Amino acid sequence: MKLLKRKNPIDAPYAPEGTTQRVDESRLPLDPTTKQPLAPTAQPGYYPGFETLSQQAFWDEATRKVVLDRVEHIPPVRFFTAGEAELVQAVCDRILPQDDRDEAHKIPIVPTIDERLYTGRIDGYRYEDMPTDRDAHRLGLQGIQAVAQHMYGKSFTELGPRDQDAVLQTIHDCNPPAGDHIWQKLPVRRYWMLLVQDAVEAYYAHPFAWDEIGFGGPAYPRGYMRLEGGKPEPWEVYEQRYEWEAPHTSLSDIYKPIGGPGGHKSQPSGQEGTH
Repeated sequence: MKLLKRKNPIDAPYAPEGTTQRVDESRLPLDPTTKQPLAPTAQPGYYPGFETLSQQAFWDEATRKVVLDRVEHIPPVRFFTAGEAELVQAVCDRILPQDDRDEAHKIPIVPTIDERLYTGRIDGYRYEDMPTDRDAHRLGLQGIQAVAQHMYGKSFTELGPRDQDAVLQTIHDCNPPAGDHIWQKLPVRRYWMLLVQDAVEAYYAHPFAWDEIGFGGPAYPRGYMRLEGGKPEPWEVYEQRYEWEAPHTSLSDIYKPIGGPGGHKSQPSGQEGTH
């Protein structure tokens, strides 16, 4: 199957067809030996040459339709305002950077989150001290802006990547230095978990992310053959690891549990839990 390059209404800017997109090398992961940036590719990750969509003939029609729709149709942004969409895109670019991907293979995280909120799709439960997912996302964006203004006197979208990381680090650590009136209505740890869960679910539901992690796609109706020994299925490829370092503009190589040094190492995700 030939995949066409498709423009994402949020993941801007895109170079016009036939031109070369300028890459900000300061945002790229580094080769740990040469310290040179690793160029964006169509398929980052440890499974070069693997393409989940090459297996679509083995899926049933309904499954194939659902999976291909994720590649061929990017939902329009209808819940977030233009300003909110720009802000949440900047936030997602730091939570799940895609600088190692070429423009044709970037995964539309924000439109996917937006569609969930616009259509009102929920898990069917939420914490009693949390607002609705829609209100939580809008309040959270206001909180992020308040922290950015407090720390740097600028909007979050006007900051460089390392300063953006520093703003988000305060949310991750559950210690935002501003926006108290917001966090009184929105528990900061629960918001962080909701935000990250939505970003991660949108990313790893996409076939391009499956290529990155070597996931062979839906097992139904074919099923699996090799259940022991960690060997790949005949249609999969062996893992090929390589070393890399986070760019200097990022704090992503510094591990801290949610809530800071005294936080829990294991946390339930998102809105899981009932009242």
